[in-house]
Amino acid sequence: MTTGQDNRNGSLVVVGIGPGAIDLMAPRARTALEQAEIVVGYRTYLDLVRDCLNPASEVISSSMMQEIDRCRKALELTEEGRRVALVCGGDPGIYAMAGLVFELAKSMNAKAPIDIIPGIAALNSCAAILGAPLMHDFAAISLSDLMTPWEMIERRLEAVAPADFVVVIYNPRSKKRTDQIVRTREIMLTHRSSDTPVGIVSGATREHETVRLTTLANMLDEEIGMQTTVIIGNSQTFVWRDKMVTPRGYSKKYGL
Repeated sequence: MTTGQDNRNGSLVVVGIGPGAIDLMAPRARTALEQAEIVVGYRTYLDLVRDCLNPASEVISSSMMQEIDRCRKALELTEEGRRVALVCGGDPGIYAMAGLVFELAKSMNAKAPIDIIPGIAALNSCAAILGAPLMHDFAAISLSDLMTPWEMIERRLEAVAPADFVVVIYNPRSKKRTDQIVRTREIMLTHRSSDTPVGIVSGATREHETVRLTTLANMLDEEIGMQTTVIIGNSQTFVWRDKMVTPRGYSKKYGL
């Protein structure tokens, strides 16, 4: 090892910071950030938690699309005996860094311990903002085809649409990738009413948060980008007082 330190003293904590609001971050996550010798992360996420960091900690930031480099650097520092926190938006285990960390650790034969601290994921925070759309079975599907072929994503959409799942759409649209959300709506319309409620949340809990309630017929009229999460209701989902609600089934069972 380059430092000559015993790597048993090193540790990696993968920290989920939630949607962005500091008061929605878990106390355990804040403690991990305060105790880390080195904090590694995407610079936008680091900016969100800057006030939670120990002034004595070294901060290593990088830009978007450098996930592998960040994870590898964090693991290398850990193996050198350093206490490292790797910052992730949302929850590390949901479309985030936890899996990649373990894949790289396996390939590197890393020895130091790795802990995952969960955070509020986009589907949780957006559902809470919208009301209660995820009260029954749901599926989450990312439309990003950077690492998953679009043909597979489309098969998954076609599988969940007729099963009447509430569907949470991650990464619905980017500047270069605009057709996938259009095709998603087409697939859903083959199995669901055009007036099915749809919730669209961008920048959840942050200063630029926007929330729109619309329908499957009209959802493409709304602004949708990479910071947007789209929740498409099932056949029972309704809107009441500007809140999106999917019944769990209590009224049928107990006559509410």
